[in-house]
Amino acid sequence: MSQMPETTFADLSLADKTAVKKSSIEARRFSDVSTCSFSSTCFTGSSDEDEISPKDNQQRNSAGGTDFCVKSISKSAFGRREIEIAESEMPGIMTLRKRAKEEKPLKGAHIVGCTHINAQSAVLIETLIQLGATVRWAACNIYSTQNAVAAALAEAGIPIFGWRGETEEEFWWCLDRAIHSEGWQPNLILDDGGDATHLLLKKYPDYFKAIRGIVEESVTGVHRLYMLSKGGKLTVPAINVNDSVTKNKFDTFYTCRDSILDSLKRTTDIMFGGKQVVICGYGDVGKGCAQSLKGQGCIVYITEVDPICALQASMDGFRVVRLNEVIRNVDVVVTATGNKNVITRDHMNRMKNGCILCNMGHSCSEIDVNGLHTPELTWERVHEYVASLHLATFDAHLTELTDEQAKFMGLNKAGPFKANYYRY
Repeated sequence: MSQMPETTFADLSLADKTAVKKSSIEARRFSDVSTCSFSSTCFTGSSDEDEISPKDNQQRNSAGGTDFCVKSISKSAFGRREIEIAESEMPGIMTLRKRAKEEKPLKGAHIVGCTHINAQSAVLIETLIQLGATVRWAACNIYSTQNAVAAALAEAGIPIFGWRGETEEEFWWCLDRAIHSEGWQPNLILDDGGDATHLLLKKYPDYFKAIRGIVEESVTGVHRLYMLSKGGKLTVPAINVNDSVTKNKFDTFYTCRDSILDSLKRTTDIMFGGKQVVICGYGDVGKGCAQSLKGQGCIVYITEVDPICALQASMDGFRVVRLNEVIRNVDVVVTATGNKNVITRDHMNRMKNGCILCNMGHSCSEIDVNGLHTPELTWERVHEYVASLHLATFDAHLTELTDEQAKFMGLNKAGPFKANYYRY
């Protein structure tokens, strides 16, 4: 299963210690333009839709079901097409589905899942169901959900809770809805980051006693499991998916090697040749990112706490530095440690104007995003914004949509103006 990049993207002008240009973008909603290598229905909808949280807007699928919460059930047909495309790219799991669906080896399994909600994970979810399991699912990341795919799963009658651009409060609300349902109790956890395990243990200890096993996908989540084990709180078997060579290499290394460029190019549209980049962490994710950016002609620096990983980086031709040594000069900062507060507000204050900051680790814990929610700073869109800066050179004058036109097209007047599958 491919892991989507968990990019927390901000192109913030902090030079001269002044606030960046004003924008109407609401704090925590900047994810409307965060790396979306996803579907057409991930782009910002009309302003009327954005004002209403999906959790306050009960919807029904075509069968009348309401046990789900997604951005818009009307996008299910597009999401179904995306799932079908993903099925053709995942022959291993489709072969497994075909071989075992008659035997129903997962009969009796009640799985609560907390992973990225994308076309690839949808193939996994529907495979689990065809093999006999019942599932309830939430998104593990507030930025990466493919809204159309979530809608397709909801239309198929699957209890799915998640949309792109959730607030933190909405994230925990969705996860709680996935875990707790009248007449249903989980006995297995499929987690990415450890959040489902954490909430079950903290809020539903009686449920946790009935859990027969945990499957954890991320390095961060595995670390949290080890901490539980040390404290004597991990009372059930747990499987580290990264112990699988195919997952560890293909999902963690090869996929990140592709997705780092895909994400950055979609959100910045800049040339990478000659850019100075610092990658925090040289695990499999960091290795994939470093290899990819080096291939683009970037000058790549690595920060590491592990001497073995640092030695690997050195042997691979990268210079290992402390972040403070290069933070004023680099053009791109990538976090891939799985830790917290790797990039602080102080670091961001010292970045040069236009420095790109993104996260490839778990959620946004590595970057102190909350430290940016201060009165002197505002948030600014950067897809179309970067392009608009070049228009004056050509004496080009941009047409502005009327309110009626924007509503008709289902767009925000400030953009984005094209669906994410659109190729300029």
